[in-house]
Amino acid sequence: NMSDLNKLALKIISNGKGILAADESTVTMTKRLEGVGVESSAENRLKFREILFSSKNMSTCIGGVILYDETINQKSKNLKIPEFISNKGVIPGIKVDTGAKVLASSPNEKITEGLDGLRERLKEYYDLGARFTKWRAVYKISSEFPSAQSIKSNAHALARYAALVQEAEMVPIVEPEVLMDGSHNIDKCYQVTTNVLNECYNELEIHKVDLKGTVLKPNMIIPGSECEDKSSAEEIAKKTLDCLKKNVPTDTIIYNSVIDAAAQAGKADIALSILEHMYKVNINRDIYTFTSVIAACDKSDDFHSALMVLDKMINDNIVLRSPPFNTIIHTAFRVGKAEDAMRLYHRMLAMHVQPSIVTYTIL
Repeated sequence: NMSDLNKLALKIISNGKGILAADESTVTMTKRLEGVGVESSAENRLKFREILFSSKNMSTCIGGVILYDETINQKSKNLKIPEFISNKGVIPGIKVDTGAKVLASSPNEKITEGLDGLRERLKEYYDLGARFTKWRAVYKISSEFPSAQSIKSNAHALARYAALVQEAEMVPIVEPEVLMDGSHNIDKCYQVTTNVLNECYNELEIHKVDLKGTVLKPNMIIPGSECEDKSSAEEIAKKTLDCLKKNVPTDTIIYNSVIDAAAQAGKADIALSILEHMYKVNINRDIYTFTSVIAACDKSDDFHSALMVLDKMINDNIVLRSPPFNTIIHTAFRVGKAEDAMRLYHRMLAMHVQPSIVTYTIL
């Protein structure tokens, strides 16, 4: 059911929450643990991850956790790990690709593998409790790369993967990552990312993947790590958003993803301008649109803009709940507007919005 996948995708990224990548391979985990003098046993790898999963802020900061095959089959406190995570209101996911291997006929590039037997593995992971998946493709930039072969082959694999995942009633994270290694400038990264995104969405359309039931994990538009011409954070943010807006199909969920990225970066001006653009071109707004913009205003200490966004939310007849009020009340107290915070609390009550424990904690 695509509407269920859409709700699931939105829940993973709701209210500015992040996705915790706990899908390090055994090799990577061994390097990490042995580097601090700890034996890399299955038990110790689980203990390391349990520390993350048991954090008191897990449920408020994390929307989804990407697991590794070993971890999804383990138990914590007599609960299967996916159940342990789900009990915290967080959605369990699983890495399903088997890694980037040398691309035939282009030995300096990589192709991500893992399609063989994927349908059967997805059923097993679903039964274990996974509800979303991850597949990462990588693209190298140089004077001759990425080749058309690399761009097309990885896009085709990503689309086949995404179609199989939706067939299994899970949400695919689509991750076409243009690597930052190299001496290329920011404009070269923009051009290559444009080509990669266009090919990916072309293949996703061919394979009849419903974009509302996907999560895009894009790379930032950034100069190569060895480039002498460095770019400011502002330029990187603007070019990244511009590239996504021009090359990712325009729908509410896509705009929400960009707004969420701006919120996490604390760029209220960018989030507000995207919201205004959505009104201008008549893109539907939902509760996640407004809560993400309000979160961006909170990070920028912009109380008055947050109030304006709340008014727009009310005018759009969005069903009101406590989280956006909580965020703005929190902003008001932080910028020294205690009286405004209390007025907003009483307005909340007058509109029959039920306060939560978070509301009273802030007050």
